[in-house]
Amino acid sequence: MAVKLPALFCEHMVLQRDIPLPVWGWAESGEAIRVEIAGVQATGVAGADGRWRVTLPALPAGGPHTLTVCGANTVTVADVLVGDVWVCSGQSNMEWPLNSVNDATEEVAAAQYPAMRLFTVPKTAVIEARVDTDAYWSLCEPRSAEAFSAVAYFFGRELHSALDVPIGLINTSWGGTLAEAWTSREALLSEPELRDMVTDYEKVLANPDAAARESAAAVQAWWDTYTHDPGNFGLAKGWAAPETDTRNWPTMKLPTKWQGAGHPYSGVFWFRKEVNVPADWAGRELELGIGACDKDDQTYFNGVQVGSLTHLDRADSWCTLRSYPVPGALVRPGKNVITVRAFSYAYDGGLIGPAGSMRLTAPGSDPIFLDGDWQYQVEHNLGQVPGMPAPPLGDGNPNSPFALFNGMIAPLLPYAIKGAIWYQGESNADRAEQYRTLFPTMISDWRRAWGQGDFPFYFVQLANYMSDPVEPVDTAWARLREAQTMTLSLPHTGMAVIIDIGEPNDIHPRNKQDVGRRLALNALGTAYGHTLTYSGPLYRAATVEGNAIRVTFDHVGGGLLAKGGALRGFAIAGADKQFIWAEATIDGDSVVVSSPVVPAPVAVRYGWANDPQCTLYNDADLPASPFRSDDWPLLVPAGVC
Repeated sequence: MAVKLPALFCEHMVLQRDIPLPVWGWAESGEAIRVEIAGVQATGVAGADGRWRVTLPALPAGGPHTLTVCGANTVTVADVLVGDVWVCSGQSNMEWPLNSVNDATEEVAAAQYPAMRLFTVPKTAVIEARVDTDAYWSLCEPRSAEAFSAVAYFFGRELHSALDVPIGLINTSWGGTLAEAWTSREALLSEPELRDMVTDYEKVLANPDAAARESAAAVQAWWDTYTHDPGNFGLAKGWAAPETDTRNWPTMKLPTKWQGAGHPYSGVFWFRKEVNVPADWAGRELELGIGACDKDDQTYFNGVQVGSLTHLDRADSWCTLRSYPVPGALVRPGKNVITVRAFSYAYDGGLIGPAGSMRLTAPGSDPIFLDGDWQYQVEHNLGQVPGMPAPPLGDGNPNSPFALFNGMIAPLLPYAIKGAIWYQGESNADRAEQYRTLFPTMISDWRRAWGQGDFPFYFVQLANYMSDPVEPVDTAWARLREAQTMTLSLPHTGMAVIIDIGEPNDIHPRNKQDVGRRLALNALGTAYGHTLTYSGPLYRAATVEGNAIRVTFDHVGGGLLAKGGALRGFAIAGADKQFIWAEATIDGDSVVVSSPVVPAPVAVRYGWANDPQCTLYNDADLPASPFRSDDWPLLVPAGVC
């Protein structure tokens, strides 16, 4: 058996600086192994199972170096840098690619950082832990960065700029996943509140054939019922033709999901926009970008189809940016008509942007941007389609307990790292109370598994999303944010608050730049010891003062500010536990909250909603985290999630 290294040890890799470096692999049982790099070496012997592991002395930042592993054969790994390595994990908002963020075209083009290296772990959900993965390190350049995690990229870019050392980013994320899937079996069993996740799961595994048959039948029935395009009738009606009279067509501002624009159903929409093309563009081949279409599109220019992408072509068609060439023969001076037929069979639908990627371009000319008002027609209203049934628990189901730990974390162990960043919680929002235990258990589990002590772990608090009733209410998303905030009690953790940059109609906010920057501020201020304000105000205490409540904060920086001129988002309650909106004023490093309707207040809340109106910041332009001073039981009204 030839000496072999795991996937992490390949050309363009980044090794963690300033700490001992585990290196491991496989060889013939009993084979002597020598590992060398940058003038240091370590030796070991392959065990009975063929696995070997050595530990190199700590190295300073620098490179490029060559890593050499000698046994019966010699393996060399070129272009090895030494810097800081970060694991980047979570669900879809961590997975979200750079090519689908605000200003995506410009951001992708600028993603040229030779000393930043990218590694994406393939999606793997398994019962038994994997010892390796199928991936490789890439230089950070536009073609590798465009599909890489945007949050991870912006986080790494900030650190690279501030520290001037190589940065390695390991993206191991999967949309729609639960935190328990990222936690080991042993850790889940160690917590009484979480133990049933494992025992219930393993009961299902004990009879896998029955579960698989039942699930497969349900998935097939759903697929057969809901995912077929009901037919393109609009084309025969002339909806793509330039000469069609559309004066009575309604308008919708794009990009958006049509569900958020008053159409709460799946189906097929036609979107249409007239564009005034300069005379010198006539007869030239153009590039038509319509952003991402959730999920299938057929795109026409002056009545002729110029492009199409469906869920049968790509599973991620719902978030894939479309860019289609327009033949010069179709391009006229003056009025031209762009038409998009969009089909969505479940969840959301529509042209979802980002806005900057919706544009018509001629080589060498400024683009014509296409976001804004589009006319539309509803071709098919398919009603509210239920979500696709999950596959059976076990191999392949990413929400099986410990499945992603085994498939996407275990292969990384014990690769030396600086720390981890995490963006997840949406999928656990209906179990916020449990998340108080689950999330810190997962963090402690990772730290145990890596064997590097309490390495830095920074996470993103849920963004603002969804609508709220007019009056203050309790919501599960507010509770989940609270559970995330409580996790700051673990050492060497930090939280990026993004309550101000979400999108009420989109669970995937496109401003990933600020998410990465705020995570990086946490790292720079704590892991790296830079002198800066790295967090927005965090609730410290609330004290009743007559008919008002004074709230004090940590992380006020140089002072508290009311962004936009007035404080909003505060609610107050008396002993009856009925919250009403309150007046709030800044008094030094505290906020005084009151209402004439509540003469004897006992509790105060801030930002306690799905999509709260929050205006409290510090002078570093970082928003205050939502909080509550009470510990009253969860009271979520019907229909509020």
